[in-house]
Amino acid sequence: MASYGLVRTRNNVIAGVCGGLARRFGMSPFLVRLLFVISCLLPGPQVVLYLALWIVIPKES
Repeated sequence: MASYGLVRTRNNVIAGVCGGLARRFGMSPFLVRLLFVISCLLPGPQVVLYLALWIVIPKES
């Protein structure tokens, strides 16, 4: 069954958030993870946002 909503993926590195975002927006999971890691070098609430998405986004069934 195809899902077009935002869900965390099963083949995850940490929680499946980056993989889910990549699938939802048609991007490479590696690219999304790389952008997240690079963004962590900048000041801001990136880790808090990741944790919030981990809690809010449902896991793929």
